[in-house]
Formats: sequence, C-alpha cells, structure tokens
Amino acid sequence: MNCYQCGCTLSEHDFCTNCGADVALYKRIIYISNRFYNDGLERAGVRDLTGAITSLRQSLKFDKNNVEARNLLGLVYFETGEVVAALSEWVISKNLRPKKNIADDYINMIQTNQNRLDTINQTIKKYNQALTYCNQDSLDLAVIQLKKVLSLNPKFIRAHQLLALLYINSEEWERAKRELTKCLEIDTNNTATLRYLKEVDEMLLPEEGVKNSSRKQKKSDEIIKYQSGNETIIQPANVKESRGVTSLLNLGIGVAIGVAIAFFLILPARIQTAKAGIDEELRKVSEQSDAKSATIDELQQQLNELQSQNDALQQDVTAYMGTDGDLQSVESLMKAADAYLTDQTNVTVVADYLEEIETEQAGEGAEENSEAFENLYNTLLALIGPQIAESYDEDGHAAFWAGNYADAIPNLEKAYQYDPTNGQALFDLANSYYRMGEEQRAAEIYRQVIELFPNTEKADKSENTLAQINGE
Repeated sequence: MNCYQCGCTLSEHDFCTNCGADVALYKRIIYISNRFYNDGLERAGVRDLTGAITSLRQSLKFDKNNVEARNLLGLVYFETGEVVAALSEWVISKNLRPKKNIADDYINMIQTNQNRLDTINQTIKKYNQALTYCNQDSLDLAVIQLKKVLSLNPKFIRAHQLLALLYINSEEWERAKRELTKCLEIDTNNTATLRYLKEVDEMLLPEEGVKNSSRKQKKSDEIIKYQSGNETIIQPANVKESRGVTSLLNLGIGVAIGVAIAFFLILPARIQTAKAGIDEELRKVSEQSDAKSATIDELQQQLNELQSQNDALQQDVTAYMGTDGDLQSVESLMKAADAYLTDQTNVTVVADYLEEIETEQAGEGAEENSEAFENLYNTLLALIGPQIAESYDEDGHAAFWAGNYADAIPNLEKAYQYDPTNGQALFDLANSYYRMGEEQRAAEIYRQVIELFPNTEKADKSENTLAQINGE
C-alpha cells in the first residue's frame, strides 16, 4: 500500500514515514474496499453474480482505483452477457494502469476478433428491436428476436428474463420456467429471476391437480353403468357406439365409389379441356416473346448509336479541357487560395480544394505543373497541414475506438499524410486494416512503422503483430 500524498510504501504506523501524512483513515478505506473485493470474488466463485456485482460496486465506491475489483466486475458483466458494461470497466481499468494490466488482454480478445464484434453488435441491435416490438405490442415478433439474441449470446440474462415474461404473458408456463432455469444456471441469486420463477411455480402447481382430475373424469366417461334388478351392469362405452361406426363405414364406402366414378368418367374430359387451354396460352406467350425480341433488337441498335454519339461528345470535351486536367487543377488551386485569404480559420474548405487537386493529379495522363503552381500549392499545404492533420487524427481515432474501422482508415491515412511525424496514426491505421481482415495491407504498414519509428513501443507491437500474421 502506497501513500496517497507522496507515493511512498506505507509501514504499520498510522502516518507516512516519508512525508508524515496521516494515513489511518486512508488505510481503513483501502481495507474496506479489499474486503468487498474478496466478498465479490467469493460470490463470483459460486456463481452468485448479482451478489458479486453488488460487492464489487461497493468496493469501487470506497476505492475507485482498485484495478483488480474493476477487472473482476468487467468479467462478471461479460458472464451475464453485458458486453458493453464489461468493456467500459476494462477501458477505465486500462486508463488507471496502462501497463501490466490484464484488462488490455480482455479488450484485445474482443476487438481483434471481427466475428465476435459483429456478434456483439447484432445481439445489441436485436435485443433493442425486441424491446421496440414489446412497446408496440408485437409480442410474437419480440419472441422471435429474443430467440435470435439467445442463439448469438446464450448467457444474456436480460434476454432470458424478457423472453420468460413474454411466455408468462401468453400463459406458456413450462417454456417460461425453462428460460428462468437457464438464468439460474448462469446467476444463482438473481432477484428478478427468483421472483418470476415463484410466480410460474404457483401457476404450475394447480395445473397438475386439474390434469389429474381430468384424467379421472376421462376414465369414468369411458364406462357405462346401469342397474338390472339387484345387479349392477358395467358396459364399455364403445359397445353403444358400434352402430354409429357401422354407419360411418357405409358412408365412407359410398364416397369411395363416387370418387371412382368421377375419376374414370368425368376427369378425362376435364383433362383434355385443360390441355387445349394450356396449348392456346402457350401459343400466345410464344407470339408475345417474338414481338419482345424484335423490340429488344431495335432498342439495342438505338443504344449503340447513342453510345457512339456519347463517345464523340466525350472526345470533344476532352479536347476542350486538355488531357492533363491542368485547367481544373488551376481552378481548384485558385479557389483554395481565395478561401484561405477570405477566412484563415476555415481550413476545412481549403483542404477540400487541395484534395480535389490531388485526385486530379493522380489521374492518368497527368503532367507536371508549372513552378508557380507547385510553389503556391506547397505554401498552402504548409500553412494548413498541421491543422488538417489534427482534425483527421481526432476523427480517425474516434472511429477507431468505436470499432468503426471502415471510417477510421481514410481519416488516419489523411492524418499521417499531412503530418508524417504522427507515428500513432500510422500504427492505428495498420491496426484498423488488421482488424478488418486485410492482413497483407496491414503487414505493409506495420513494416513502415518499424522502419520510420524504430526503438518505440509502436515498433515493438508492430513486430509482434507482424509475427502473428506471418505465422511465426
């Protein structure tokens, strides 16, 4: 235990031997936090996850820097299917202790597996959709969505509980009990689950009595009793019904004879008539098909003529503009300079014009520009480059940490393009390609990080990831 004021290791005394601060109350607070942590650990060991969450939250109330309690709370959340809450705790833990923290492994375990991320996103979306269906009173659709959620994440307790409530609402008590039993297998002391299960058990117990009485009634209905003199005659009910069975049998034989007559006398004529109608319809369809084929040929000829005219017009436009696109490039550069001179704080507009120039110069047939053009372009780029790089860096890292790697990649590329000293942007760009499954592209960028930023933590991590890609 370290002193809260100077960071020196504390002794058995109630004061810090280094700075003299009074640490008696501080020691007691840390002791209570650790007691709650140990209690939460014991409860988690016997799958009392609700009690573990309560104890671990109390531990963090006394000491928010208790990294072990925060990591364990994230694991408990993850076990109950609350992946977002678990990630929140692990991210906080990583910020409190950036190095030698197992939370880093938990986060990478989820973020580096694209399939797991997609499954988590689908689970959250489908669960929210089920809640929407419940609010709209579309309970059947809500049940379907919840079954999909549980197929993706079988440990999601809230989905099990909501599905059980829907079964209770439709009086499907056995299904509700199965869902609640699954909840108890995950969390043995969940208060909501126990309350729902008590209601279900109360509804199932009377039903057993009703079933037993109905069976007895059914058996008594199958026996006919009557008195003859001093004797009681017991006769099965099916004897009384034998005459009705004979009548039904005769009726069935009559129906079979009628069907046979219809099959051999009436059906052949109907089949012949239907066949003639089908032949007529086939002839009409064939004529229509021939007419449509002729129309298609005519339209294809018109299309070819229009395409030829379009090619000729395109050649005229190209001849007017010039094959190297200089006219459009100069116009974009003039607009960029005018925008910067008008408002030097609005670098976004200037950056858009400069990117248009880069796109045009990257096209086929582009030639070198004049010296005045290059000087003006480089001057504008040097003036607004750092600000543009900072903007792209913020947008790129925001998308990266949100798991939106498709949006993070273009922003991080621009951030490094405008600021080649930004090694973190280049490293996270490689991570984004890696997590999207484009390992070849990621490997190229990892090699750039190793070459351009040697002897750094980013270079070490790049070497490790590169080894994994190469299967070493």
